[in-house]
Amino acid sequence: MEPTKTYENFPTGIVILSNFVSFAIYGLGFLIIFRLGLIFALIFLLYVLLFEFRLLRYHCINCYYWGKTCGFGKGRLSSLFFKKGDSAKFCQKKMSWKDMIPDILISLIPIIVGIVLLCLKFDLILLSALVLLLLLTTFGNGFIRGKMTCIYCRQKELGCPADALFNKNK
Repeated sequence: MEPTKTYENFPTGIVILSNFVSFAIYGLGFLIIFRLGLIFALIFLLYVLLFEFRLLRYHCINCYYWGKTCGFGKGRLSSLFFKKGDSAKFCQKKMSWKDMIPDILISLIPIIVGIVLLCLKFDLILLSALVLLLLLTTFGNGFIRGKMTCIYCRQKELGCPADALFNKNK
């Protein structure tokens, strides 16, 4: 079997599509939580910003794609704000499902809030937003990572804790 080609810099179209899915998830989460009130939606938005900051500051700096265009464009973005880290550190980290909790909460919090709000008062728009959020979180992210980004990622070949977690049967 021939090895999969990897990108030195990902095509702009992949970066745009992958970020569209992420921003759509963040936006739907914000809109669902906004039904509780502006302060709760702003707290959610702050959480998303801290999540992204943590990723850029503590993970992207050690990635092969620091200063380059990864599938999400974060390597290039990270290099604008933070100096290069140690790429050996990226491969050393062992990832567990516990480490995925901050990622999972980005979708789980709005889903729980939306379900509770639907139980209190049915609303077709809220239901539609929840269904779309669930589809983007599961199938959308799965497609982006499985067919467009991770499969062509050079860091995966060098060592990626997320790949090791999700593909234990390799």
